[in-house]
Amino acid sequence: MGQPPKDAELVAQAFLDNPLVVIAAPTHPLAAKTRITLKHLERETFITREPGSGTRKAAERHFSRYGVEFHSVMEMSSNEAIKQAVEARLGLGILSLHTLELELAMQRLTVLDVERFPIVRQWFVVHRKGKRLSTVAQAFLDFLIREARPLASLQDPATA
Repeated sequence: MGQPPKDAELVAQAFLDNPLVVIAAPTHPLAAKTRITLKHLERETFITREPGSGTRKAAERHFSRYGVEFHSVMEMSSNEAIKQAVEARLGLGILSLHTLELELAMQRLTVLDVERFPIVRQWFVVHRKGKRLSTVAQAFLDFLIREARPLASLQDPATA
């Protein structure tokens, strides 16, 4: 998960970076630009996750930290819906790079070159506090911690 709840009785262990990137349709005017300033995005509209989602909160904090307004014109409850709306040129999106492999490979979406991006968060593996993991669950957890980074970095979808 991307953001473990703070008030739950959970053990959460970060195992992989989760880069959030700005995406656009390949035909969007910004798709051909490099070194896009964060301030320039103030003029753009965004398709976002629902209020309270980890990705949305991270984006809002990021823009606020640099004194830039963030304009959400449409809220979606899934990453797939955001990708389709961005592909239809209804606005820009901010999603985890890990969710974009197919769309980037098929050139249905593109990652914009925006200053101060990506926003790097973490993926967490989570289980209930006090829960004794089965042998298989513990083996999976050990594998995940040991192998996630090398597997995820074999091919960056943005450069594929």
